[in-house]
Amino acid sequence: MHALRSIKTKIESVMTGEAKAPLLSLASALYTLSLVYGAGQKLREFAYRQGIIRSYRLPCKVICIGNITVGGTGKTPMTMHVAREIKASGFKAAIVSRGYRGGAEGRGGIVSDGNSIWMGPEQAGDEPYLIARSLSDVPVVVGKNRYAAGMLAVHNFQPDVIVLDDGFQHLRLKRDIDLVLLDHAHPVGNAHLLPRGILREPVSSLARSTACILTRRPAGRDDAPAAVVDLIQKYTRQSPIFSSSHDPYYYVIDSHEQISGNGVVGRYSRRDAGGLKDESIFGFSGIARNTDFQNTVKDLGFKSGGFLEFPDHHRYTTHDFNYIQSKAADAGARRLITTEKDLFRLSLQSPFSLELIVVGVKVSFGDDQAQFMSFIKEQLSL
Repeated sequence: MHALRSIKTKIESVMTGEAKAPLLSLASALYTLSLVYGAGQKLREFAYRQGIIRSYRLPCKVICIGNITVGGTGKTPMTMHVAREIKASGFKAAIVSRGYRGGAEGRGGIVSDGNSIWMGPEQAGDEPYLIARSLSDVPVVVGKNRYAAGMLAVHNFQPDVIVLDDGFQHLRLKRDIDLVLLDHAHPVGNAHLLPRGILREPVSSLARSTACILTRRPAGRDDAPAAVVDLIQKYTRQSPIFSSSHDPYYYVIDSHEQISGNGVVGRYSRRDAGGLKDESIFGFSGIARNTDFQNTVKDLGFKSGGFLEFPDHHRYTTHDFNYIQSKAADAGARRLITTEKDLFRLSLQSPFSLELIVVGVKVSFGDDQAQFMSFIKEQLSL
């Protein structure tokens, strides 16, 4: 097990490291595999473009939220933001997601009807359950076959617009708007395809986008780096480029309180932390970019007593649960802190003996919000 973890760590360091590497190295071997992967991606896109493999259109508008890299560009909070704004603009909205690693991923199903939640995180998958819990008035449907899931949403909820979570590579379903998210600091990683880099498909695939959105914009910065803008425009021509930030919030679950699927009663911003900042906390997470969460905790002003990192989508066991509490006790921490995505993978193990701070993020376009929504509504009217 330790050897496998070591190999995985080495591969991940190559994927996220600099592009240059010695000729005879792990990077070279991964680069060879990336050429094979890239050829397969180009052949697949060609087959869809030529109609060799058929694409299907839903009887409603479809907005796709996607990316061209693996890892966290913020698709889930952007999906929620767009769906919320679409509904506020007078459209009837529904959300379709794959339901990755959920029990209903293969067969498809309704997670929420916009009033009640019908699936837990084990069946729905982490992200769809989080979306359903956060957007109580928007139906959420899951299924690996996004066209079939979309038709399920159409038949049951008659939406004007379906927001497709993480669907840029799902060419089987036609879209009206493709919003491609790129991380503000590392938009294309080291510019290599999997497994040499973090690209799911070549940067040239940005030509399929309707607009690109740079996410995780640093505080106090409104403009995108010129080099990033030039790279995007090289492939997208006149498509607009928007920039957004992730604004963190948190809420608190008392010690010995059972974690449930009930809605959040109160959310707090970094300005509200108050006395919570005075005592040491112990953090843990199992997301694509655990270091980003750790940085967020520091930005919120909490005093860190240590962190535990788990793999993305990690399902917490009783052993994990006890180990987290043991490490927190060893560090002298008075509270625990984790992400909103991790929260419901803990529900079967809870309650904790310590107070639990849960951190989530919401998307903000700042002063560009009106311009962004004007663009979306213009595209929907075409």
